[in-house]
Parts: sequence; C-alpha cells; structure tokens
Amino acid sequence: MKARTTRAAWSVFAAYGAAGFAIGTLASRLPTVRSGLGVSSSQMGVVLLLWSLGSVLALPLSSAVSARLGTARSAAAASVAAGLGHLTLALAVTLGSVPLAIAGLFTAGMGEGVWNAATSIQGADVERRLGYPAMSRFQAGESLGTVSGSLAGALIAATGLPLFAHFGLSAALAITVGVLSARAFLPALDTPGRGTPAGTRPRGGAVRETLAVWREPRTLLIGLVILGAALAEGSASDWTGVALVAGFDASESVAATGVTLFFASMLVMRLAGSSIVQRIGRVATLRLCTGSVLAGLSLFVLSPSLPLALAGSLLWGAGAALGFPLGISAASDDPAKAAMRVSVVTTIGFSAYILGPGVIGAIAGHVGYRAALLVIAIPAVCALVAARAARPLPVAADDASTGGDELSDLDTPVSGTLTEADLMLLTDPARSATPRDAELAATAAR
Repeated sequence: MKARTTRAAWSVFAAYGAAGFAIGTLASRLPTVRSGLGVSSSQMGVVLLLWSLGSVLALPLSSAVSARLGTARSAAAASVAAGLGHLTLALAVTLGSVPLAIAGLFTAGMGEGVWNAATSIQGADVERRLGYPAMSRFQAGESLGTVSGSLAGALIAATGLPLFAHFGLSAALAITVGVLSARAFLPALDTPGRGTPAGTRPRGGAVRETLAVWREPRTLLIGLVILGAALAEGSASDWTGVALVAGFDASESVAATGVTLFFASMLVMRLAGSSIVQRIGRVATLRLCTGSVLAGLSLFVLSPSLPLALAGSLLWGAGAALGFPLGISAASDDPAKAAMRVSVVTTIGFSAYILGPGVIGAIAGHVGYRAALLVIAIPAVCALVAARAARPLPVAADDASTGGDELSDLDTPVSGTLTEADLMLLTDPARSATPRDAELAATAAR
C-alpha cells in the first residue's frame, strides 16, 4: 500500500507538471499568437479573458464530474481536452481565425480547470494517506512545469519552428503525461466511512451537495485565502515585467529577470512548504506567507531602487507560493466532501484571473503600473484575517487507518464535527481552543 501511495504521489506531481508545462508553452508564444491573429492588445486581452473564463466555468462542475467518473478518468479526459484546445489555437493562428482561436482557448481553459481540480482532489487524498502536508510539493511540479515550458518555448521560438508544430509537441506531451499519470491515481472513496466508491452517488446528488457547500462559512473563508494567493500570483505574472519597464525604465531582459525571480522564489518555497507547515502549522504558515506578500509588494511598489524592487519580487513570490496548496489541503480535511469543497474554493480562487488583470489595468491608467499593484494588498489583508479558518479538522479513526499517521500539523483540531461553535472559534482571532471546547464538541457529536 505504501508503494502504491508513493507512486500516486509522483503521478500527482507529474500531472501538475504537465499542466504547468502546457500553460508555460502557451504563455511563451503569446506574441506569436497575437501577430498571427492580427489583433490589437485590447482585443488580445479579450481573447485571453475567455481562456480564464473557460476554467472558471468548468470548476463548479468539476466535483460532479469527479464524483461520476472518478478523479483518474476526469483528469485523463481533461488533459486530452486541454491538449486539443491548445492544438486548435495553433490551427487558428495558422488560418488567421479569431473565432477558432477563442474556441480553442475556451476549450483549453475548461480542460485545464477540470484537470487542476481532479488532480487537486487526488493530491489531497494522497496527502492524507502519506500522513504529512505534501500538497505544496505536489504543486511545485506546476511551478517547475511552467518555468520549463516558458524556457523551452523561448528556445523553440528562436529556432523558427512553426507554432502548429510546437503546440503539437506540447499537446502530445500534455496528453501523454496526463493519461499515464492518471493511471497511477488511487481510487477515491467519498463517504465518511470510505466505503462508497466515487461515481456511485444518485444522479444529481453531487450537484445538490456542491450547492450546499457554497453556504458553508469555513469553505468560503478558505476560498478567500486562495483568492488572495491567486491574485498575488496572477498579478505578478501579468504586470511585474511591465511595471519594471515603466517604473525604472528597465530593459526587457531585466523585466524578464524580475518575473523569473518571482517564479523561482515560488518554486523554492513550495518545495520547502511541507517542512515549514510541519514545524509551525498551517495557519501560522499562511499568515507568514501573507506577511511576505505584503512586505514584498510594498518593497516592489514603493522602493526607488531597482535592486530593492527585485528583492521585493523575491519576497512577493515566496509569499504567494503556499496559499493555494494549503487552501486545497484545508478544503480537503473531510474526505467525504473534499471534491465538492475543492471545487468551490478553486472557483473562488480562479476568479482572480478574470477580475485581477482588468481591475489593475484600469487603475494603472490613472496612477501607473507599480502603484496600481497596491490593490493586491486588499485581498491579501482579507486572506490574513481568514487564515484561521484553515485550521485542520481532525482525521477520523477509520480514515486514518487507510494511510499514514495523522497529519503532523501544529494547528490542533477542536472537534470531530464542524458545529456553529467551531465556526465561531475558527473565525474569532481573539479566542483559542481549550480542552473543554474539544470535550463539549465531542459530546455533542456523539
């Protein structure tokens, strides 16, 4: 069983990596896409908006898809959809067809959304069986894939290889790794007693339960944590280079260095994330990361010195690294509702990729690019306040028996069932759990 769990862990890492590589490949060739379609910058922004929209619209349905098909088949099918979407985009560029490009990007976005959600659900299950917080290491695969795809894309673009051939190779890699990695996924069971296989719910049951999850205060607060991290990451990807050029009159190579420093810092932090969480706990780690975002952002925006701004980019990247993986872990604490809660929190988080670019771009027209980035501080502060909601729920005895030891997290759970009293405790920063709280909650649960 341990060998199978280890194999599943590597498969999750590979799935994240393949998805990241495909996205990095596309991002590296966007100038070619724009010139091939013959659109303006504003028109290209609308085209890319539909890419994000595809992901956001697919995410609310991802839990129902995973419940019916299982995470393995969902991830495999979604990787095929994502790869074909990228290939359709390349064909559209070859033909100069904007409508076909929109269809390709929308399909790719939907595929990537379901692929990410199914992989996250599987990753959370593997994390529980491993017995330690591993989600940040899994998502380091996505960071590594994105950086690798971007670098490979830049090198291939320099060779003059046609876009259709380049995207064809990338799509083939994504589909191959996506399908093969999904074959090593563990079968997910989604009842509290872990006795009902995924896909055996009554028709429509998963959809109704997902809608009910949208009314859970703890889940919505975790979504707010992920929203803050996603906006911090997405805004840096979109605007760091532009802000360095506009604010410091830096060259494009220096601007690219700033973006690289950000993502390299994210990668290192995600690799180190498991050790940090085991040492200081999930909530303290989230607060530390949010503080790093605020400090790095302030240094990047307010510093008169380019080297200090680049140092701010490092802090900013380190802070943005763990909000998403730790939020996924928190949403998956209860295996019975992990798929539905992951669907909800990722939908909230991915909305940042739709709202962020437009809002920051509009503000930048009035105050400049660097100053406009200060808007990120608002959701970051909200995430700081909401971080307490990510305290781990306890692992039931029958669930713990399926894998490793209980997660080694210093954020001690307070009860076996999340009651209204628990919700007050989770969101009240002035109050801490006591042994009496746990005793009363356990009695109520029985």
